Amino acid sequence: VTKVSRRDLPFVVAAGKNGATTVASTMIIAALAGIDTQLYEACKLDGGGRVRQLFTVTLPGILPTIITLLILRLGNILSVGSDKIILMYNPMTYETADVISSYVYRVGLQESKWSYGAAVGLFNSGVNILFLIAANYISRKTVETSLW
Repeated sequence: VTKVSRRDLPFVVAAGKNGATTVASTMIIAALAGIDTQLYEACKLDGGGRVRQLFTVTLPGILPTIITLLILRLGNILSVGSDKIILMYNPMTYETADVISSYVYRVGLQESKWSYGAAVGLFNSGVNILFLIAANYISRKTVETSLW
């Protein structure tokens, strides 16, 4: 059995992010479709080229969507798709491939320490909620766009 190196771990984590990227791109395309075409025509009449249209019409039009997606992503900053990590999981890879969710799986289910595994999972969720609340607060104070 070969040992998984630390440089391979980001590729395993990134492989689980395809679904979120698809949803985010769909939401941004929907936000782009909601921008009034008269704004682009007015910018063109004022002498604006494509770059100026991008910065004065497009980005302000999709900024609330981008901020909302950023806040939602920051709420899951410590959550990693652990299914691919657990598939490679063995005692030789614990040192390099262990993330919080796989640690909760190993301690809670394999070692039958239910309360400790639940406490670690609850702490992980609590930190994610704190990131979500902080990102929402900063967003509301700076660009006046927030989830609540």
